Amino acid sequence: EKSQDCMYLQYCKVCQSYKAPRSHHCRKCNRCVMKMDHHCPWINNCCGYQNHASFTLFLLLAPLGCIHASFIFVMTMYTQLYNRISFGWSSVKIDMSAAKRDPRPIIPFGLSAFAASLFALGLALGTTIAVGMLFIIQMKVILTNKTSIESWIEEKAKDRIQYYQTGETFIFPYDMGSKWKNFKQVFTWSGIPEGDGLDWPVRDGCHQYSLTIEQLKQKADKRVRSVRYRAVEDYSGVCCPVTKGVKTFFTTPCTEEPRIPLSKGDLILATRGLKHWMYGEKILDSAADGGIRERGWFPRKCVEKCQYDSETDQPVDGEKKKR
Repeated sequence: EKSQDCMYLQYCKVCQSYKAPRSHHCRKCNRCVMKMDHHCPWINNCCGYQNHASFTLFLLLAPLGCIHASFIFVMTMYTQLYNRISFGWSSVKIDMSAAKRDPRPIIPFGLSAFAASLFALGLALGTTIAVGMLFIIQMKVILTNKTSIESWIEEKAKDRIQYYQTGETFIFPYDMGSKWKNFKQVFTWSGIPEGDGLDWPVRDGCHQYSLTIEQLKQKADKRVRSVRYRAVEDYSGVCCPVTKGVKTFFTTPCTEEPRIPLSKGDLILATRGLKHWMYGEKILDSAADGGIRERGWFPRKCVEKCQYDSETDQPVDGEKKKR
């Protein structure tokens, strides 16, 4: 509504529009999602403003259902084994062929059924632990009125302030100061989340764009601290390249983030890296490529650091020194 507010907002080159506060672009859904928490492959959708409460309830009910199933499996195996165990003076024998007591079970319980029940019990207990931990993590961020992405942004804000010793203090603007108030921002009796997903209530001393301003500072800091590399070998973009060395093959990043194919001579701005892999953005001709950004992982073996000898390459180092 106010054109001057554009200076506080991030621009999405894919959607060709400004991102609302707390919104992020999802590469899998290929759209910007309001109050995005993460993309969940199990529901094949993003967890965000519209379905945050439903997703959290799913994380609660799935372990409860698995606990109920585990109880049934345990009692079934206990009952059937009890009817098949014979105690002797020197050993305990189990006869899985048939029950020694009447009445006979309605459903036959043989060795294959016992193995299947034991396997299903392991799956149920594993799901209870794994999904239960996800529920605890989600509740922690909900009670502070954050998302998983915003928790990460807050951590990076602390690192940025500590690195540059600016003396500023970053206050997360959407924490209402009360766990109950934060809880009501997500869970409502009607099931419809509060607000419209664009404007959010903020705490005193903050405004609607406090978080987006911090995000813009972090993006500027990333550009300053990025390092330019040039590709010296071709890379097809496969997840586990066989021709780039054994260590590169076995240390491929365990993440859903994409890999970017490289051709000899390509320029890449690297922002982070591992011992044998790096993450960055390929420098493209925006006019020829339609403004599309190519970001992802690539083997460190395929690139070498650029030597800034020409005047045209100096601004990157110049910005670093000035910063």
